[in-house]
Amino acid sequence: MDAILLYQDYLLVEKNYSIETVKSYINDIKGFANFLETEELARDLLDARRERLARNYVSYMDNQGFTQKSIARKLSALKGFYAFLMDRDLIDINIFQAIKSPKIPKKLPHILDDEAINYMFKSIDTSTPLGYRNLVILDLLYSCGLRASELINLEIKDIYLSSGQILIHGKGSKDRYVPLHDKLIAELKHYLSYTRVSLLAKGENTNELALLINYKGGKLTVRGLREILVKIIHDSGETFKIHPHMLRHAFATTLLNHGADLRVVQELLGHSHLKSTQVYTHVSKEIIKEKYKTTHPRMMNNEKDKWNDYWGRYRKSSNSKTKNNRSRHHD
Repeated sequence: MDAILLYQDYLLVEKNYSIETVKSYINDIKGFANFLETEELARDLLDARRERLARNYVSYMDNQGFTQKSIARKLSALKGFYAFLMDRDLIDINIFQAIKSPKIPKKLPHILDDEAINYMFKSIDTSTPLGYRNLVILDLLYSCGLRASELINLEIKDIYLSSGQILIHGKGSKDRYVPLHDKLIAELKHYLSYTRVSLLAKGENTNELALLINYKGGKLTVRGLREILVKIIHDSGETFKIHPHMLRHAFATTLLNHGADLRVVQELLGHSHLKSTQVYTHVSKEIIKEKYKTTHPRMMNNEKDKWNDYWGRYRKSSNSKTKNNRSRHHD
């Protein structure tokens, strides 16, 4: 447990991971500790010195019905944990280092189309303080591509309206600036001048630094954010399930579909590696076909010939039907 606490502090303080992320890592490590204790394979985590134990744990998880994605995540957490212990000279072997993670088929993220996004914006009643706040939330998520944790941790000092940008404190202490469009700047000005003041008055701490305030006058939480999005979806008449990351997906895909450079999108999303951004390079078949038709001269001529041929056959068919109808009428 002392080793786990050391690692927990390391993730929170030095790596600056979110509390939820750290909880997930620690739970994965404790799961292996429980396995060792239940199966009586080692006294504790530090006593696990045989690589066979790691392979046995992978087999155990597979037999327990864990998905390949869950197994890969747990292995990643344990590799990091034992690498940390080795760096601190608490152990002399990382039993998970040579264990290969299962291959996970990449699934394309569900993308909200423009119509669904428009319905969401139109469904918000901005005549109330909470409604106007919800408008700002939706626009920040969709127009800036923020993670849920990045959004709720925004403070007033991170908003630079004069230069039209916001400072985002991303994963692993990686800060980035994201530009704001004019409409969002106007929304934030109104929110800061009127809406936020009204919401703060409902709470006890009028010195709250967080940008986004909940209905009680305190800082908005991730859970509260999810509930807000569910309400927006319900009011819009849509029926699909939504989470904040879907709006981040929509942000990235919209930029790429309209010609943004992949490196620019990588910077805006705060991705450390371009590979993480490349998942968004998929676009609908309709967009690909449309772009091809409108940019390749050979394709354009071919399509024109097809259309003329189709139209000629259509007119010929129509004329033939008209003549037949006239013949029947005269008969």
